[in-house]
Amino acid sequence: MDQHIILENNIEWQPHPKFKGVEIKPLFTKKMHGSQASIVLVRVKKGEEVPEHIHEDSDDIVYPLSGKARGFIEGVGEFIIQKGMAIRIPKETKHKMYDIEEDLVFYDVFAPPTM
Repeated sequence: MDQHIILENNIEWQPHPKFKGVEIKPLFTKKMHGSQASIVLVRVKKGEEVPEHIHEDSDDIVYPLSGKARGFIEGVGEFIIQKGMAIRIPKETKHKMYDIEEDLVFYDVFAPPTM
């Protein structure tokens, strides 16, 4: 499908395929749109976490829109995740999000695309 404009409100939240308590709204994907990056809206509920993992083939760019949590990136260490910061996680780098104090919502961009 050749879509250039997506309305986020037209997409339903769906369970993340790997992480309990995490929901996604795929905005642009290679599979659905032929996009050269996956762009996903992600919501992590208070009290849940995104466990430590890596993305073998893609850089991960995270831009928090709301909420508060702690993060960890291998080689960087621990930090507070909050609205307005941009976070780059290079491919093959361990990372996680935890201590979700308020529902965390963020744009997540993977290049090259993961979905």
